Amino acid sequence: MVKHQPLQVYERQLCLSCITGIYGCRWKRYQRSHDDTTKWELLWSLILLLTFCLLLVWFYFWWEAHNDYNEFNWFLYNRSGEWSDGTVPILATTAAGFTYIAFLMVLALCHIALGQQLNLHWLHKIGVTAALLTTIVGVISVNQTWGQEWDVIPISLQATGPFLHIGALAAITALSWIVAGQVARAEKTLFQVVVVLLYLSVLLGLYVVPLYITSPCIMDPDTLKPRPDVIGHQGAPMLAPENTLWSFQRALQMNVTGLEADVAISVDGVPFLMHDLTLRRTTDVGKVFPDRQMDEASRFNWTDLQQLNAGQWFLKDDPFWTVHTLASREIELIANQSVCSLEQLLKLASYHNTTVVFRLRRPSPEHPCYHSWINDTLQAVQQSGVSQSLVMWTSDEHRAQVRQLAPGLIQTSVEKRSPQSLQKDGISRLLLRYNQASTREIRDFSETHINLTLYTVNEPWLYSVLWCSGVSSVSSEAPHILRKVPYPIWLMSPSEYCLMWVSADLISFAVVIGIFIFQKYRTSGMRSYNPEQIMLSAAVRRSSPDINVMKEKLIFSGQPQ
Repeated sequence: MVKHQPLQVYERQLCLSCITGIYGCRWKRYQRSHDDTTKWELLWSLILLLTFCLLLVWFYFWWEAHNDYNEFNWFLYNRSGEWSDGTVPILATTAAGFTYIAFLMVLALCHIALGQQLNLHWLHKIGVTAALLTTIVGVISVNQTWGQEWDVIPISLQATGPFLHIGALAAITALSWIVAGQVARAEKTLFQVVVVLLYLSVLLGLYVVPLYITSPCIMDPDTLKPRPDVIGHQGAPMLAPENTLWSFQRALQMNVTGLEADVAISVDGVPFLMHDLTLRRTTDVGKVFPDRQMDEASRFNWTDLQQLNAGQWFLKDDPFWTVHTLASREIELIANQSVCSLEQLLKLASYHNTTVVFRLRRPSPEHPCYHSWINDTLQAVQQSGVSQSLVMWTSDEHRAQVRQLAPGLIQTSVEKRSPQSLQKDGISRLLLRYNQASTREIRDFSETHINLTLYTVNEPWLYSVLWCSGVSSVSSEAPHILRKVPYPIWLMSPSEYCLMWVSADLISFAVVIGIFIFQKYRTSGMRSYNPEQIMLSAAVRRSSPDINVMKEKLIFSGQPQ
């Protein structure tokens, strides 16, 4: 007996094989399925989505925290005692993890769009778990050691919020293709209703998000205040060793209006510039005085301090990755820098008629100058010949005594207080970290004629936001970068932003409606199609002579002998 069967002709599905193979190691046709995804795999899909969202926030945090990388490295140095750029491994692992999880998310969406069953391979499950746990540990660690830096997220959203909204709107609009396809192919009405309602709720939520987006850069350009002054924080520490004479000279070359430094008192009563408690990081004390390298900097006399080199560490550690940009003459000058005294800094500021703000650190009770530290510092101010109107005094201790001895000094506070309290105490300037003053508070200080300086501002986007907020001056480690910002990065009037917002919403809505109509029309009148089913009809339409010859095959079976 002869049985006739139609020849089975399969279309190649190379793209589909790659998608299911990479995601779930289902490379073969028979391994794939159009059945509903199991509850276990749905749970893993939710875990994948959660990991993606968490990594997205983590990645955004470190991207915007670039302004404070040096601060983070300094925190690490205080804990470990060794200087290194701890942001490099964090950025590398974050970028790798986010790329990996985002790739899996794209593959999962492709599975849904093609009607394939989700089945994440066990190796990917291990990878997703590792990425999730690592990110959670990172978040907890940052929260414990650098918790104040989380404020960079809401501050940065004032600069990026309007544009992130457009990006999110574009992504959700594009997702409508998959949602509309699922709804059109679904047979259960309840499933269709639930999916459409969930999608529309997210979409409508995005449409009204701009109502809650606030940015000082959304303002009438005619009301923009003058460009904030830039103060060189420790000079120009990205171009020269911090708190050295050459660093301040480099800052002056960048047209700064002021210089900021950290001041300690030597054993013999000489105020000198030093940020750390010890000399290990920024001098060669381990080479010159190996037995005293762990001693506090204020335990050295001025003669000993002058023997130390304060520039070679910068060339060796390259804390800002800028040494390769320096000319040979600059490298030679840096290699010969020594510890700078307060008097030297004040003489430089007097020559250039530049404001100086310094943070004075009181020595320990066992120090010989514990009681005379104020007088020692004021004596250095007087000996330098600088005008008192150029010196900002920040120490709150013995402020009344300072007013009597040097009434011309600019009284400055580093503690956040109300404008009324500052005016009551005769304080005309306030020095705060940039996350300690909101836009409303900045304007309140401006209205009460309190000159507010915010530190440390290194990134153009942050400088632009503070400029639009009305801050009068900023302290920066990167005056050479802010010098290139003659105008806020972006500035638009409320009417322009409203037009952009409404236009984006209308375009998105029109595209979504069009996609749903197209998907409904595309599937109406068509039988359910399985891309992996036998494609005999497609083969019949082909004009290939080989297919015409091989239309059917003979199978001989069950013949009696």
